[in-house]
Amino acid sequence: MRINANNTAVLVVDYQEKLLPAMSGLEGLMDNSKKLLKGLKELDIPMIVTEQYSKGLGHTVEEITECIGDSYKPYEKMTFSGLCTEEIKAAVKSLGKKNILVCGVEAHVCVLQSVIDLKADRYNVLLVEDCIASRKMSDKETAVKRAMGEGAYITSAEAVLFELTFAAGTPHFKTISKIVK
Repeated sequence: MRINANNTAVLVVDYQEKLLPAMSGLEGLMDNSKKLLKGLKELDIPMIVTEQYSKGLGHTVEEITECIGDSYKPYEKMTFSGLCTEEIKAAVKSLGKKNILVCGVEAHVCVLQSVIDLKADRYNVLLVEDCIASRKMSDKETAVKRAMGEGAYITSAEAVLFELTFAAGTPHFKTISKIVK
């Protein structure tokens, strides 16, 4: 299955102030996530941002909101899966995209449950493995295995950006190349 900019969106899950500091591999998570989101913004890929109980866990961190830009209009949720919230489910559906990239935290809770529900709604789901994290690496690894078992494709930030760019010499190629370096 190939993705392109016309049929792809991203679900950005819970990069929140009080969640992120506890994540295993935080530096790599943030570096890769910023590259991914800057690149997706450059490619005009629609973004849906979720926040889990922001009153207690804070809002999306500034490092991420800066990469998202004007697309930062977070959807509040109390359920772990974003797709159990009718407002978020409707927002994803309204985009009219069949391929949904998923990134965020925690991999084994909100990310995984969102992946499962996206698959149940018949989306092609691409889990961006280097842009997800859990407090324990073993939980992330288990989440990736479960997501694969549910039918999600596992990919990386750089792989996604170059697949969406499609070829050297395209209008976005030079910018995407700079972002991933």
